[in-house]
Amino acid sequence: MTKSIIHSAYLSLCVLIVSSCSMTKNIPEGEQLFRGLTKIEYEDEPKDDTFAKHTATTKEEVEAALASAPNGSLFGSSYYSKPWSFRLWIYNIFSGKDTKFARWMMKSFGKPPVLMSQVNPALRASVAQSVLRSNGYFRSTVGYEPVPMRNPKKSKLSYTIRLDSLFRFDSIAYTNFPAPISQLIDSTREEAVITSGAPVSVTSLDEERNRLSTLFRNNGYYFYAPSYASYLADTLATPNHVQLQLRLADGLPDDALRQWYVGKVDVNFRKSMRATLTDSLQRRYLTIHYQGRKSPIRPRIVLKNLKLRPRQLFSYEKYQESASLINATGVFSGVDFQFLPRQQAESGQVPQSADTLDLRLNCTFNKPYDFYLETNLTGSTIGRYGPELKVGFTRLNAFRGAEKLDVNLHGSYEWQLREGADMSTYQYGADASIEFPRIIAPFYDSDRIRHDKNGRPRIHRRDYTYTPTTLAKVSMDIVRRPKYYKMQVISGEWTYRWQSSAQSSHEFSPFTLKYQYISNRTEQFDSFLIANPYLVASMEDFLIPKIRYTYTYKSPSSLRHPIRWETTVEESGNLISLWNSVIRGRSFNEKDKKLLFTPYSQFVRLETDLTKTWTLNTATQLVGHVNAGIIYAYGNSDYTPFSEVFYAGGANSVRAFSVRGIGPGSFNGTQLSRQWAYLMQNGDLKLIANLEYRTRLFGSLNGAVFLDAGNVWNLDEDFDSDELIEALFKDTAFRPSKLFDQLALGTGVGLRYDLGFLVIRLDWGIAIHMPYDTGKAGYFNVNRFRDAHTLHFAIGYPF
Repeated sequence: MTKSIIHSAYLSLCVLIVSSCSMTKNIPEGEQLFRGLTKIEYEDEPKDDTFAKHTATTKEEVEAALASAPNGSLFGSSYYSKPWSFRLWIYNIFSGKDTKFARWMMKSFGKPPVLMSQVNPALRASVAQSVLRSNGYFRSTVGYEPVPMRNPKKSKLSYTIRLDSLFRFDSIAYTNFPAPISQLIDSTREEAVITSGAPVSVTSLDEERNRLSTLFRNNGYYFYAPSYASYLADTLATPNHVQLQLRLADGLPDDALRQWYVGKVDVNFRKSMRATLTDSLQRRYLTIHYQGRKSPIRPRIVLKNLKLRPRQLFSYEKYQESASLINATGVFSGVDFQFLPRQQAESGQVPQSADTLDLRLNCTFNKPYDFYLETNLTGSTIGRYGPELKVGFTRLNAFRGAEKLDVNLHGSYEWQLREGADMSTYQYGADASIEFPRIIAPFYDSDRIRHDKNGRPRIHRRDYTYTPTTLAKVSMDIVRRPKYYKMQVISGEWTYRWQSSAQSSHEFSPFTLKYQYISNRTEQFDSFLIANPYLVASMEDFLIPKIRYTYTYKSPSSLRHPIRWETTVEESGNLISLWNSVIRGRSFNEKDKKLLFTPYSQFVRLETDLTKTWTLNTATQLVGHVNAGIIYAYGNSDYTPFSEVFYAGGANSVRAFSVRGIGPGSFNGTQLSRQWAYLMQNGDLKLIANLEYRTRLFGSLNGAVFLDAGNVWNLDEDFDSDELIEALFKDTAFRPSKLFDQLALGTGVGLRYDLGFLVIRLDWGIAIHMPYDTGKAGYFNVNRFRDAHTLHFAIGYPF
């Protein structure tokens, strides 16, 4: 056995050496195979850390200009590569061969060698030097030299960058602008991107010029463009400083320096690009054109999102907002704004000195129907697996109000063999939902259109940043396990979603219902529950009528250290209990009152989640996260439904433990079977805290080091049961004096591979402190390392 292993290792080493040598097989004479970069060296780097962020950003841009991935690059890195490249090996074998198989191998797997001449270090150094000068390092230089390797056919590259002194802005003057425009500039001086003492940056120059262009266009100067003004710079007046002058060009067209007003609005609704418009609906300043006897969409759906109003100054910001909101309805495949200037405004409409832009809005509809087919393979932590199929269709603009109607049929099959019993399941059902692009509520109309005395449309709506929506959804599923039971699961919701600002969003569900009822059950099923008690929690009948509200706050994306805060408040059964108490005369605290033949749950639930990100530099972040929740059952319920309780552990919680691997309190789940632990390791109160250091390793691969703490608790230990259960759940209730000892603590490391559209995450958590008695004294009470670590594979960041 030992000889076999030695021979295998020797053979693998020989293959690796031969493959590595074959990498230079087809290298032309006088060329070298590029094998990556050595560490970039920086000389004369400023010691003053006042502009450390600017320097770090500049370095990142320079290194991006110099980056070039060799053959066999590791995660796209320019510095690290595999000892040999499979794709280059394929290329060397099949290049020059004209067979069909060789051409297929070359196209599918081959990749030609990356040569030094293709990298062109002289050109890259020139580009990097331009980047440095664009960021204020005017006297910087970039040098390079090849780094020879043992094989003369291979070479690496070494770059040396001399940063020298950093130039800063001294002052900026705005000249040659007309008086009205100069007043706009003076009124927004505090918003200027360029400030005295800031590092010189071409990006800042462009941003300031674009800021002014947007400012002018928001105040009616429709034809103004950023290129109409240019910079004059003086670098000699003050050492290492730049005095700027932004000067408006001479000889500009009169239209660019004139304010324009919005005139008439023509809206064209077309089902296709070539459709002929046959009818219209006209008001004084508004005309709706369409094909057929009536408009394919109610005009107010578009008009409520059109921020540009007749006889008002043109605003580029309102134009952008209008285009975004109209496109967001999802009804149109194309939305085109055309502004057509008139020579002179009509008498009495706008000041005689102003000109008018008539708006022509062309809206082309999407295809009204969309059919879809989805397949999936599901799995659960309790060992159920199986395929799932969903087929449905979506109807856009279902009732001429930009509504989105979705109906689907779905089915699945899961199998589970446990202790010789066949627990295979098949499930089928249907979902139907409709989403309205407005708030639908009694005595409220978010789309109401009024007209002023001149017949102009005036929209009466609240100041939403985005279009509010109303979602109505119902679903029904039937779950059958032959020889065991038949279960019906019915759910429904009515939900409002809106944003009061760019940072604050709200979700309110005045009605949410989930009803699970087992209509048929066999004696064999009852005996199986006795043998597998963890199934009792998920198999019981329940009715949960809830009201839910969620508030979410996200910091502006421009902040260096943003936060995200989300809080959800829920209640269940209180309105029904109030109805029973007032109308039917039943006590509010009476237990097991029924609705739909099932006792309904009564509780209140609060959960909050806060994430804070500290940006240390362009490649490194420190992220803090706190998640807390509490649920309290009362009135009609003695306990909380299993689907509503809290649990700890897992890929997004305390990562040193598995899902439901800790809690409640000092409860030791390792003493029980997995089935009992699944049922018992949850609680009425949760507290989770995480601290994670994230940094870029190389290429698209990122690393993390984290510290997690948390647990769940019961609100009390009052169990009407035998002494064995009471002893088992001792110290599971929350006590502030025991909080420190009952918080599970873990650390670990992780890898994140960023594919752009998703992040693949691998976390290895290691326990430091167990919240229960392990028999080992002290805070670090882990007995064996092999029992104190967990590996998690997940998609996306944990928080």
